[in-house]
Amino acid sequence: MIKVALLAGVTIALVRYFLFKPFYVKGQSMEPSYYAKEYLIIDEITYRFREPERGEVVVFKAPFEKDDYYIKRVLGLPGERVKIEDGKVIIYNEQYPEGVVTEERYLEEKTPGSINVSLGPDQYFVMGDNRDESFDSRRFGPVSRDAIVGRTWLREWPVTRAGLFQKPQYNL
Repeated sequence: MIKVALLAGVTIALVRYFLFKPFYVKGQSMEPSYYAKEYLIIDEITYRFREPERGEVVVFKAPFEKDDYYIKRVLGLPGERVKIEDGKVIIYNEQYPEGVVTEERYLEEKTPGSINVSLGPDQYFVMGDNRDESFDSRRFGPVSRDAIVGRTWLREWPVTRAGLFQKPQYNL
């Protein structure tokens, strides 16, 4: 019996520290997708095999707070240019050198602010879904790949909103 308990404990520890991480949502920056006090499970293994994709919601080390983490949606990918103008997010890349306005159907409002930033080879532009209440790449700049811990995979709490995360489809 002790052997089974020990094996179970080791297995849980390995899964918890190397594959999945619990995450507690703080603040309003990701509303209406995620609300404060929701409990999520973060997938830490996928990005060992591939890079983050546009539309995925990632958890990353906070740029100015040593032991804190932020949750935001990936909009700009490495090598792209992101411009925010007249409430729209415009992405410039090899496929769209003249730029394309992102269609973000999951948003209820336009994106405030104005910015024009080119991303380096390992940088991502991230924003909260609640654009008026989000401290994101518009303020602290791009997020480096090595700061990204994982992607949201499952909402566990509240039970009424439990389920797997589905990334939205974009027009680019």
